[in-house]
This record gives sequence, C-alpha cells and structure tokens, in this order.
Amino acid sequence: MTAYLLAFFAYPLYRNLDLSLRDYTVRSFVQGGAPFTGWANYAKVLGDPAFGPALTHTVVFTVVSLTFQFVIGLALAVFFAKSFRLSATLRALFLVPWLLPLIVSASTWSWLLNSDSGVVNAALRMLGVDPVNWLTSPQWSLVSVIIANIWIGVPFNLVVLYSGLRSIPAQLYEAAQLDGANGWQQFWRVTFPLLRPVSAITLLLGLVYTLKVFDLIWIMTRGGPSDSSTTFATWSYRLSFGNLLPAFGPGAAVGNLLIVMALIAGLVYIRAQKRQYEP
Repeated sequence: MTAYLLAFFAYPLYRNLDLSLRDYTVRSFVQGGAPFTGWANYAKVLGDPAFGPALTHTVVFTVVSLTFQFVIGLALAVFFAKSFRLSATLRALFLVPWLLPLIVSASTWSWLLNSDSGVVNAALRMLGVDPVNWLTSPQWSLVSVIIANIWIGVPFNLVVLYSGLRSIPAQLYEAAQLDGANGWQQFWRVTFPLLRPVSAITLLLGLVYTLKVFDLIWIMTRGGPSDSSTTFATWSYRLSFGNLLPAFGPGAAVGNLLIVMALIAGLVYIRAQKRQYEP
C-alpha cells in the first residue's frame, strides 16, 4: 500500500510541484537542468488576465453542475425508491450517460447543440424560436458544457443516493405516518436528515470530479469562443500542450491550484464530519 501511494500519488504530486517551481522548456523537460524560479510561475498565473475569467468559469461550472446533479439525482432516487413495474429497467436506462465514454458523450452533445444541424435548434425552429449558437456564442458556450455535464453526472448521484435511501428503515416512515406527517414532512424530517452523510460524500466526490473536467469542455468548445468556457483544467492543458512553445511551469501551477481547491473541499468535509459525531 505504501509503495502504491508513493509511486502513484506522492511522486506525481512532487513532480507537478517541481514543474511549477522551475522554468521548464521542452529541452530541459527531457534532459533536465531547468532553472529554479520559486513562485514566479504562480505570480505569472495570478497576474494573467485569463486568471479571473478562468476562476469564475471554474466556480460557476462546478457549483451549477453539482447543484442540478444533486437535486435531479435526489428527486429520481426518491421516485425510484417506491417500487413499481419497470422500476429496475428505468434505473438501468438512467445509468447510460454515466457508462458512456466521455468522448462519446461530448461528441453527442456537440452534435445535438450544433448551430446549423443540431436537434435542439431544429426543435426550437419547430416551436417558432430563433436558433441559438450554443457552442459558438460567448453567452451560451459555458451554459452548453454545464448542461452536458449535468446530464453525465445525474446517474452517479442517483445510484449513490438511491442506495442511501434503501438503507433507511421503513419503520421510521411508519412512525411518521402514525404521527400525522405528510409526504413532504416525512422527506424533511426523516429522509433528508438520515441521508445527510451520503449526501455529503456524494457532493464531495462530485466536486473533485467536476473541478477536473477537461475532456467534455475541450471536445465541445475547446474553452472558447474567446475563452468564454475556459476553466482551470482547460487553461492548464492549453498552457502546457496547446502552444508551439509550451509553458510547462505555469500549466503545472494552474493544475496545483486545482489540487488546492479540491484539498480545501476535502478538509471542509472532514471537519464537518468530525463536528457531526462530536458529543
């Protein structure tokens, strides 16, 4: 276990930190000998005009995606918790977006939202609504990738929250009914409080995953147009590999900022869990 952590966690993290503290070129990346620059790469990234918009897009993309994924996933979990005919079949169908490779999902959404031949704009024309430039308009590009990411993430929330719901004893609902609680009161007084630990880990895992989403955004919009859908993940890739003269140091620095954001979320979760079980 220790060897695994050292090889696949500690060493890559060390290498990424080393990249961010040195002035690496393609030659020095291969042969070594990159000069130490300290925090210069971080200062360069923080002073870049692209930093503010990329941070805003990252936060908006993450918060909006997590909110809708959780709310829709919870609603579906509560719906499927009531056994009915074809329940298992429908649950299996809802897993399809989660099981598909990201490149397939991103390509499908790129086709659906295509300005000229997309199904979504075709439906809008039938309703008498002007078509929308989903992927090529600065006003809609971020919205488009958020919609696609919500679609991909809902099944994960459904599966985890449904498992949590199934673990709640039925006797609690029977007692609530005897006390005169209606369906909404049962949800807020029984279901939601008992589902809190499962909800917390679901949101934490979703946060870590959403912060590093790259494939979906890059395939659909490449972070454009005019950086309107650029997040830290796509910005880090563009700095490191998207130019003729790669900026490995600044790219690694942006990647480390993502790690810090995920670490803060993890610490908040651990703190919240500790306070929950304190006497």
